[in-house]
Amino acid sequence: MRPLKSLRGLLLALAPLALLAGCDTVLLNPSGDIAAQQGRLIVVSTVLMLLIIVPVIVLTLLFAWRYRASNKAATYAPDWDHSTQLELVIWAAPLLIIIALGAVTWISTHTLDPYRPLQRIDAQRPVAPDTPTLTVEVVALDWKWLFIYPEQGIATVNELAAPVDVPIRFKITSSSVMNSFYIPALAGQIYAMPGMETKLHAVINRVGDYEGFSANYSGAGFSGMRFTFRGMAPQDFHRWVDATRAGRGTLDRTAYLQLEKPSEREPARRYARVAPDLYDAIVDRCVEPGTLCMKQIMALDARRGAGANALPNGPDAVCTVADADAPLVATDAATRPAFVATP
Repeated sequence: MRPLKSLRGLLLALAPLALLAGCDTVLLNPSGDIAAQQGRLIVVSTVLMLLIIVPVIVLTLLFAWRYRASNKAATYAPDWDHSTQLELVIWAAPLLIIIALGAVTWISTHTLDPYRPLQRIDAQRPVAPDTPTLTVEVVALDWKWLFIYPEQGIATVNELAAPVDVPIRFKITSSSVMNSFYIPALAGQIYAMPGMETKLHAVINRVGDYEGFSANYSGAGFSGMRFTFRGMAPQDFHRWVDATRAGRGTLDRTAYLQLEKPSEREPARRYARVAPDLYDAIVDRCVEPGTLCMKQIMALDARRGAGANALPNGPDAVCTVADADAPLVATDAATRPAFVATP
């Protein structure tokens, strides 16, 4: 009867582990080379740390059992206080592990630098010199994702697509608060910050639909800030681009200002045309007419207090939709041209 009770207790204790069967192990079985290298790094680092953790746990339990009060056969040496051999093991083993972890960290930090262009498609294929790179401009909005394809002249909301085995260069920013761009199957997460641009280079190696989301809390709609990333065969990607171009919708500054307004759980949508300077205006935080661009503010500040009064017609004449393409010329105290800035 007692064995049955023990078995029942063991099964009850292990029952919660069955819930883990429904978990996705995408971090250790990704579909992109960068994520695959990061997954291996997690495994290597974990194994190196377990080389210390496991023996410490085992020896702790062993010593507690061997030197228990009821074990009269255990050696009792109350005056013992030093062992050179034991000291060498205690200090040398962790030191070697730390050195190994440091070497792995240093190498992987440079190899997996998100700003570094890809050197390989996967473990067997380097990036050929003539390999094209797909550029995608990513904007974190409240609470949705905007993806602009500058070379294709299209844009999408909460839908991202890329051909397999083609390097992708992401240029990432945010419209309001700090956010985080993360596709576990593709690469590690990268922060998106307003007024700044971060970068990520990655490649998808398998066709499929993958989940992307925000990994940084950004307000009420954060939990629904998810999108679909589609890895496509090159010919399917070209058809997807053509279908988007054949659709409706133009994402200009006016349309962007409407899209930028907070909303939750937005359905995927596509824009057949995009204003060519929109992303730069988003980064410079001067999409709205009459707004002074950040780079112009910094340039004026560099003139040691010249400020908005140094502008020919004041700040209201800067960065409007009508004259966004016109260069802005500021003058110094001697009325000589000090700099030229374009939005």
